[in-house]
Amino acid sequence: MHSNFQTFRFALIITLTCSLLLAAAATFLKPRQTENRNLDIKKNILKSAGITTQDAELNRNEIQELYSSNINESVINLNGEPVEGKTPQEVDFDKEKDLLPMYQWKKGDEVLAYIIPIQGKGLWSTLYGYFAVEADGETVKGITFYQHGETPGLGGEVDKKWFTDNFIGKKIFNPEGKLVSIEIVSGKVKDKISNENEYYHYVDGISGATLTGRGINKFLKTDLKIYEPFFRKIRSEQKGEANG
Repeated sequence: MHSNFQTFRFALIITLTCSLLLAAAATFLKPRQTENRNLDIKKNILKSAGITTQDAELNRNEIQELYSSNINESVINLNGEPVEGKTPQEVDFDKEKDLLPMYQWKKGDEVLAYIIPIQGKGLWSTLYGYFAVEADGETVKGITFYQHGETPGLGGEVDKKWFTDNFIGKKIFNPEGKLVSIEIVSGKVKDKISNENEYYHYVDGISGATLTGRGINKFLKTDLKIYEPFFRKIRSEQKGEANG
């Protein structure tokens, strides 16, 4: 008959062995997990700008190639001015809160879109994504969400193409030059907004996901407010060129 000591010793050996195996697996897999996360971020930056589509099946090399040939990474300050000699990978934005990441879709010297990270609370989770603005500094090029824990079939629809496509072509500034962001309404825009000029600042909501929509409205406007000095500079430059 086995003694209690033998039982405890066996349990201890099993526990230690499993712990060591899990620790080794976590250490071994961490670089791969980090690489996969960075690749997913690059894929979503490309999606937000419309360089690739939501349903495109791309392998790792194709994503890397598309990203390196189209996206220019940079860092700006809170005044919207470029910070020379820094890339987003070199900055801890949680500590250096006066610096912001900025991504540009460029063809040669021509900028086709500006892309910024967005994040904030929905109903059940923090949503992470990217928001792309056209070269005019005010027209939405696209939006994407790459990580969230919202309810499947309800708030979880935020990352679906049918929903994100609603943002394309909308305006983050109103005709008077005020930053108004884009607001998700409860229901259909056509049933809520009577002024045709205001259609450009609203998108249809997701049925049964009112609180998720409210969360996105709040953090999207907050994030755009942080980048407002940059987009104002772009708008001013674009209007200056047009007048010239």
